[in-house]
Amino acid sequence: MLTELDYLPDGFLHVEATELHSVLSGPTLIHLPGRRDNPLFVSILLHGNEDTGLKAMQAVLKKYRNTPLPRALSLFVGNIEAARHGVRRLENQLDYNRVWSSDSNTNAPEHRMTRKVIKSMMQRGVFASIDIHNNSGLNPHYACITRLDDNFLYLAAMFSRIAVYFTSPKSVQCEAFAHLCPAVTLECGKPGGAGGIEHAADFVEGTLHLSNFPNHPVAKQDLDLYQSIAVVTVPETISLCVGSGVADLCLVENIDYYNFQELESGTRLGIVSNNHSMPLCARNEIDCDVSADYFEVKAGELIIRRPVMPAMLTRDTRIIRQDCLCYLMERVERRY
Repeated sequence: MLTELDYLPDGFLHVEATELHSVLSGPTLIHLPGRRDNPLFVSILLHGNEDTGLKAMQAVLKKYRNTPLPRALSLFVGNIEAARHGVRRLENQLDYNRVWSSDSNTNAPEHRMTRKVIKSMMQRGVFASIDIHNNSGLNPHYACITRLDDNFLYLAAMFSRIAVYFTSPKSVQCEAFAHLCPAVTLECGKPGGAGGIEHAADFVEGTLHLSNFPNHPVAKQDLDLYQSIAVVTVPETISLCVGSGVADLCLVENIDYYNFQELESGTRLGIVSNNHSMPLCARNEIDCDVSADYFEVKAGELIIRRPVMPAMLTRDTRIIRQDCLCYLMERVERRY
C-alpha cells in the first residue's frame, strides 16, 4: 500500500489534490536530501479534502528547486483516492488520521502502512514532525500537541499563539511521532484559503532551518494554551440538520461561530425534537460519558450547562458523522 521514493515525481509541484492520482499511485513517502541529515517529516492529505498541506509543500519545494534544502525532508502524502473525489475519506476507508497507533496489532493495510512509515522515520533519525490539516468550520489557525515538553511547545508557538494539548485519541499521527521527536499538528483554517497555505509554508520552511531546539522554555505570555477535555459526537440514531429542517437535533445556523469562544452557561446550541433527552454524546479523555456535565435540554432547546470553549464545530453534517461535532477545551495555566 505504501510507496517510498527518493525523488520528487514529475508533475508533483503543479498538480491539484484532485489530480494527484495521476502522479502518485497511492500513499507515498518521499525522501529528499538536505544540508542537515536528520529529516523533517511532514504529512499531508491524511484527509483528502484538506489540500492546504499539498499547496504549502508545493510552495516550499518550488523555492528549493535549484538549491539544497536546509534539512532533509520526508514527505508523506496520504489519502490520494479521497483527494481525487474531494472528500475527507471514502465511505469504505479508515480515517487516515486514526491509524497511527504504534502498538496496534491490526493487520488492516492502513495500519501496516503507518507502521512502515514510523519504522522508516525512526531509522532515519527524524528531527521533528509536522502534520498539516484544515477545518471545515470557522476556526483560527492553531497548533495541536500531545506533550507539554518545551520542544513541543516551541514548535506550537512557532506556528500560532493558540495551542491545544490533547491526550486522546491515541491513534493520530502526531501522537505516534511524539515517541520519536517533537511533533505538532497544524490546523490551517478552511481549505483553499491563501492565508493558510502561506502560513503553513512559512512554518515548514522555518522548521527546516532549525539547527536544534532552544534550551529554554516558551515564555508564558507567548502562548495561549488549552487542553482538550472531551470529544462530542452525535449518535447515529439521532437525525441531524443545521439552521433549518426537521430532525431530532437542529443546530443553530451559525454554530461554527462558537469556535474558540468561551461560552457561558445557557448558551443555545440548537432545537431538540421527538422528546430526546440528550442528543449528544461527550466523552472525556478516559472515555467516560460526561454529556450531562456540559449539556442539557430545556424546553426543547439544547444549551450549555457550564462554561466551556469548543473547537472544530462545523456546519458540515457529513464531517460531523465521520468525525465529531466538536472538542471541548479548558484553558491551561502554565507554571515554571
